Amino acid sequence: MRAAWADSWPSKAVHIIVPFAPGGSGDITARLVGKYMEDRTGQPFVVENKAGANGIVGVLSVKSSPPDGYTLMLATTSTNAANIHMYKNPGYDPQRDFQVVGVIGTSGTFLIVPADSPYKSMADLIAYAKAHPGKLNYGYFNASSQVPSAVLGEKAGVEWQGIAYKAIGNAWNDLYAGSIQFMFVDLTASRGQVVAKKARPLAISLPERSPLYPNVPTLAETYPGFVSTGFLAIAVPKAVPEDIKQRLNTLINEAILSEGINKRLTDEFALTPRKLDLAQCAEQDREERTKWADYVKIAKIEPQ
Repeated sequence: MRAAWADSWPSKAVHIIVPFAPGGSGDITARLVGKYMEDRTGQPFVVENKAGANGIVGVLSVKSSPPDGYTLMLATTSTNAANIHMYKNPGYDPQRDFQVVGVIGTSGTFLIVPADSPYKSMADLIAYAKAHPGKLNYGYFNASSQVPSAVLGEKAGVEWQGIAYKAIGNAWNDLYAGSIQFMFVDLTASRGQVVAKKARPLAISLPERSPLYPNVPTLAETYPGFVSTGFLAIAVPKAVPEDIKQRLNTLINEAILSEGINKRLTDEFALTPRKLDLAQCAEQDREERTKWADYVKIAKIEPQ
């Protein structure tokens, strides 16, 4: 009988590939959960950022890695739900090639402007856009920032221009420099800027107002049904042994439920962590793909 792989796993460093640049929500939470797993197993969990093509560069590097449990992927809304609807041939199929082994949390995004912006509300932003078609620019660096911007334009009946960025840091720089006037940023990655009062949220994409930001209206208050949520998870190549997948699922669930991390995910990053077994992780993954197919369709984004 084959000895259980998980009995000796991990026996060396484990690499977590984050398919985006440092500073985003995936990078932040991958390091948080990775540190917990490192402390529990006694082996290094090394986070590597491999940005490019809306996460595709990093995903393909994980796809081509040995399926031995030593290369993990930070799976996101972009990598696992949106890309297959936004690209004709991304080079991978998230359902066929990967398996989600733990969901760190689900959350939404802010519609963000600089703190000194003349737009004090979403109504101000829309009014200017209607009066000056094509004059406003928004930045995006993943699906969670691109798609809601395009959907808002469709729902409001306005024209604005999207500018793509490889890294969130460059987008923040251009927002403050005035090259772009707004962008959608997930709650985790934008919290530091909001708390520092450098950026001001005009709306939130959750179904209901967040207890952390009770004064920020939802998009749905203006446009009923306009909700945009996503998830952060850990995935592995599909061929990784089942007992290692189960071990990872246990470690990730322990991490997100541990007192210190759970409080940070909930109170600091506005994520909703949930303990899910492997079957529930797979179901969450499928639900996200279905949901984002609808988002991309509404946004009228043509596959590249």
